[in-house]
Amino acid sequence: MHRFKYRDNLLCCENAAIRDIAKRFGTPFYLYSHKTLTDHYDKIRIAFKSLNPLICFSVKANSNLAVLKTLVSRGSGLDIVSGGELYKALKVGCPSGRIVYASVGKKTSEIEEAIRRNIFSFNVESEPELATINQIAGRLRKRSRVSLRLNPDVDAMTHKYITTGKSENKFGLDLAKAAGIYRNTRRYPNLNIDGVHIHIGSQITESLPFVKAIKKTLRFIDSLKVPIKNFNIGGGMGIIYSDERPQTAQQFAKRIIPLLKGRPFRLILEPGRFIAGNSGILVTRVIYIKQAFQKKFAIVDAGMNDLIRPSLYSAYHEILPVRRQAKAPVNKYDIVGPICESGDFLAKDRRFNRLKTGDLLAVMGAGAYGFTMASNYNSRPRVSEIMVEGRRVCLVRRAETYKDLIKGEILPRGI
Repeated sequence: MHRFKYRDNLLCCENAAIRDIAKRFGTPFYLYSHKTLTDHYDKIRIAFKSLNPLICFSVKANSNLAVLKTLVSRGSGLDIVSGGELYKALKVGCPSGRIVYASVGKKTSEIEEAIRRNIFSFNVESEPELATINQIAGRLRKRSRVSLRLNPDVDAMTHKYITTGKSENKFGLDLAKAAGIYRNTRRYPNLNIDGVHIHIGSQITESLPFVKAIKKTLRFIDSLKVPIKNFNIGGGMGIIYSDERPQTAQQFAKRIIPLLKGRPFRLILEPGRFIAGNSGILVTRVIYIKQAFQKKFAIVDAGMNDLIRPSLYSAYHEILPVRRQAKAPVNKYDIVGPICESGDFLAKDRRFNRLKTGDLLAVMGAGAYGFTMASNYNSRPRVSEIMVEGRRVCLVRRAETYKDLIKGEILPRGI
């Protein structure tokens, strides 16, 4: 469910016409619906309410400060994976006690800052990382909470690049190693190793992989016979991009809650895509229509540098005309960008009422892993981000300029 709807054949975000936003700010740009963000957060909060979970939005999905502030103000914590994300989390006023820190490659400087800030917990991925956190915490005369990230070897039944819970993936500890750590916590005197973390993948559209992973993890916890206070089941709940039929938050909760009811630990959730994915779109403009030998191309001003998911994952995003035409003839187009790569496309073989130069298109479901994965490839400035709340339209990130492209670069004398 989202708040992008047609009114009088014009696509709107909440109560604002996208055509007017494009006229005001220029294209391309990311556009976020405030109401959709809060609705999706509330769906998870209400579905799992009986377990009183700590919900930590996954910052890697969308790290715009306005998005983060919207969710933190609603009571959300934040799931971070870098020092930069910690900086952003604190910038929007997220209480440090609602921050969890994952990542397979935390640097010592990042760990130190997180310890100084008294974050809720580290999700630890390896024995060397555990030893490093213990050493830094000791030097700082702190005691840090840790959850071990387990690799339950469960297939999430999603794209291979976003499956993270199989034995061949780089993430987490195998159960035997984890058991040894839990039973010998005295080796880490500066840590409270009292949590378990799993995260099996992303864009998971049914509850079965979660159920399998949770059941396997609970059997492991029971075998330990050591106190576990926090159980973090990660994120990964999927959304609709095309013809998927993902389960709702209520349906996921209906399968998961009975497994955890009555257990003596706190549930932690790390949703990202589920909250942000359908809360945002990428708006782009047709520059040229090109008729090739076998194909018709609509060349637009947004490319793989702005939204890499179609090129990287062969991901499908629905694309809608901002102005809907009723009687124009239908043609088939590849929607391609200006980047010098054959892999620079947003969609292939899509049917549209005849497109022409200047037409606006909305790439749907772009609110997660859109701008956060954008780059300056081909020396293209990154685009603006805009948020709508009702009729209020706010620029929440200005588009970069050419000067921004060389910010930080140094040209030595004599070159």
